[in-house]
Amino acid sequence: MLKTAILDDYARVALESADWSSLEGKAEIRVFDTHLSESEAARLLQPFDVLCTVRERMNLPRRLLERLPNLKLITIIGPSLPNLDMAAAAELGIVVSHSNSANPAAARTMNATPELAWGLLIATVRHLSHESRRMREGGWQSTAGVMLAGRTLGLLGLGRIGKRMAEYGHVFGMTVVAWSQNLTAEAAEAVGVRRVEKDELFRLADVLSIHVRLSERTRGLVTARELALMKPDAYLINTSRGPIVVEADLIAALRARRIAGAGLDVFDEEPPPADHPFRTLDNVTVTPHLGYVTHETLSVFYADTVEAVLAFANGAPIRVANPAALSHARQGARHL
Repeated sequence: MLKTAILDDYARVALESADWSSLEGKAEIRVFDTHLSESEAARLLQPFDVLCTVRERMNLPRRLLERLPNLKLITIIGPSLPNLDMAAAAELGIVVSHSNSANPAAARTMNATPELAWGLLIATVRHLSHESRRMREGGWQSTAGVMLAGRTLGLLGLGRIGKRMAEYGHVFGMTVVAWSQNLTAEAAEAVGVRRVEKDELFRLADVLSIHVRLSERTRGLVTARELALMKPDAYLINTSRGPIVVEADLIAALRARRIAGAGLDVFDEEPPPADHPFRTLDNVTVTPHLGYVTHETLSVFYADTVEAVLAFANGAPIRVANPAALSHARQGARHL
């Protein structure tokens, strides 16, 4: 029996999102529905053979992996996991199995993040969170929002999600401009978007929405300098990854009202501390990294997870993100 931990199932939907019955008699499953600190994880996860993760919700550095002597398999979503020390896992003989990118069901989940991003955008410019809270407290309207029609949507990134955002912008009557390091004028024009230079993007945008992957090139891409280029009545939306924006610079800009506000679904640390400024600033709308969190998306994620654990339990071929782990394990670092 493989002792299997499903991590960070905040909404308590993992077991109903896929058919886990194929693991009966093969795996003993425990669900963790709250986020574990590194010290909690080191203590509570020691007995487990398998860790099932969801995106970057759980950090798995070398120092934690070394404290989990029974760990043999980690399942991840996508081909890699930025906050997992893949080299350490390989050295320790811990197999890392990635999700099935060819899964045809995955195609229907592609709209999850842009739909959330557009909803967050509207909620931010119309102050929906603030006004909803006022209503629940017995109050009535206290703010005035802005219309999107006739305004400029700036997209930092025009990949799959950025292109969908451009479509939404056009439907709402917005002019759409975009920039990223590799974006060409021809590629932008093909989807009805005008490519501009980076500084111009920040100057022109009434709403600037971020849609680039986190990498060494994009970490800290938005700093105080870029925020200072924005209009004082402009808004910033981030549903990509927190570290793309220098957090301290954004907090300073929001506190000084150098921009009108921000809508944030992602943060440097997730969950952010209870006393984090983003939780209290009145010109910020926040959501708890909901971009991909839909029943449709999670059903694909957890179906892939079940498939990986079952293959591992049966000794069948498995999608391995760190093939070196297999040779290390066979040499005795970990016993499969």
